[in-house]
Amino acid sequence: MAVHTLHSTQVIETTLDEAWRFFSNPRNLARITPPNLGFEVRTKDLPESIHAGLMIEYRVRPLLGIPTTWLTEITQVREHAYFVDEQRIGPYRIWHHEHGFRELAPGRVEIEDRVTYVVPFGPLGKILHKLVIQRRLAEIFEFRKGVITALFPPEKISVPEAAVQ
Repeated sequence: MAVHTLHSTQVIETTLDEAWRFFSNPRNLARITPPNLGFEVRTKDLPESIHAGLMIEYRVRPLLGIPTTWLTEITQVREHAYFVDEQRIGPYRIWHHEHGFRELAPGRVEIEDRVTYVVPFGPLGKILHKLVIQRRLAEIFEFRKGVITALFPPEKISVPEAAVQ
């Protein structure tokens, strides 16, 4: 059984409170997921913020447009610091996703994702991982970075014009 890890960090220009408010709202996951995954939250009456024990059901089309159910449980939450989601039903044998948040300076936050996962299907899964899954996950996280940058754009630095003499 091969255990894989995906690690991603991004610095955004916002307060820790705003970053937490956005990323801990389960409704926002669809906003940062590529449209071609056909991502749809199936759980009704989602809370505004996650909590340990929260189960969220999604419908997603991760490979060849084939729909699959993905059920995750929020297993750990430390407000303004991190939360963990783990797949209970879905396309992976194991999926453990740690979401971390760290204030670097006032108005500047580092977000960190660390995903530990195991692909199903034994030797076939190993081949699929090399040919498709590894690249696909990297593309998903790159898409997320682009959307997050658009949602939390860096402050424009204004340089005063030189005085005319």
